[in-house]
Amino acid sequence: MNATVSELPSFNATMLKFGAPQTIIKQYRHWSVLLRPAQATLGALILVAHESAQALSDLSPASFAELHTVTGQLETALAKAFHYDKINYLMLMMVDPDVHFHVIPRYAQRKTFAEIEFIDAGWPAMPDLKQVNATDVAQNNLIMQHIQQHWL
Repeated sequence: MNATVSELPSFNATMLKFGAPQTIIKQYRHWSVLLRPAQATLGALILVAHESAQALSDLSPASFAELHTVTGQLETALAKAFHYDKINYLMLMMVDPDVHFHVIPRYAQRKTFAEIEFIDAGWPAMPDLKQVNATDVAQNNLIMQHIQQHWL
């Protein structure tokens, strides 16, 4: 079930750190999908739980059930939008303790979007989150709109 901003609890610290509400691509009852402002790869996202939980096992069964729907729609939208080669979900939670994943589409070759060349600096190994493809707010908005156009 999709949710509107008014139906959701206030944004947690992790959501705010990653630019909510401006970077929100899609909201659900238990999860929000945000564009990762620092684009480690083209279409890098943050998937954040709304529940006050700092461990994956603390999430409710309803949150886990919805995660299946969210990841299915997220992967389909990114595949249609950017034709990634692989996708990585990183649950690091070292600095930002709220349950969240860094969703990193992976690319064997350079990608061009909106006249910007994007590289996957870590391919084919672990994603390199320190190597960021330089984008500004306007470019990130174009990426967000492109993903939203491909969302179910």
